[in-house]
Amino acid sequence: MAESTADHEDDFGPSMTPGYKIAEKKSIQEYQNLDANDESLNRWKASLGLTSSVPGPADDPRRVVILELALEVAGRPDVVLDLSDASKLDEIKKKPFVIKEGVEYRMKVKFKIQHEVITGLKYLQVVKRKGIRDKMEEMIGSYGPSDQPYEKKFPLEEAPSGILFRGHYQAKSKFVDDDGKVHVQWNWSFDIKKDWN
Repeated sequence: MAESTADHEDDFGPSMTPGYKIAEKKSIQEYQNLDANDESLNRWKASLGLTSSVPGPADDPRRVVILELALEVAGRPDVVLDLSDASKLDEIKKKPFVIKEGVEYRMKVKFKIQHEVITGLKYLQVVKRKGIRDKMEEMIGSYGPSDQPYEKKFPLEEAPSGILFRGHYQAKSKFVDDDGKVHVQWNWSFDIKKDWN
């Protein structure tokens, strides 16, 4: 039986943890004033960058700016996808990159937070090849606004190997937060080959 597009879209949503309730949205000022005498809460607020007020650029209303997603392999230059501007997303779709079979790699993301605190930022990815789908979900975390970019490295993975796994893969990725706001979504592709060329 053929799967519907709606089934695939549901598969591309973030997973829900039973019993987890999303906290009420607060402004940076509200967070700064929250239990000002609680030392552990003040350390948590400092870890989110809430001890100082960093205004976001007035001409850019985005709360999360994903600058780049990179594939990191020891001994090789990173393969970098520039996600900083929506106009570059079409270029990514047209230029698949190569991953050598069996190699250990990790993905990493560089991003900025602007204007307000973001909670539960996640990276979602669905990879398809010959009717087989593989979904990945990686929690990035909660962050406060900063004029400096954050970087998050994902756990090490190993690319599949063998003749059955070599070939072209289609991928769809997005960054979404606890509020369900999709900050960037794009399609891309890669090839698994016997070597890097």
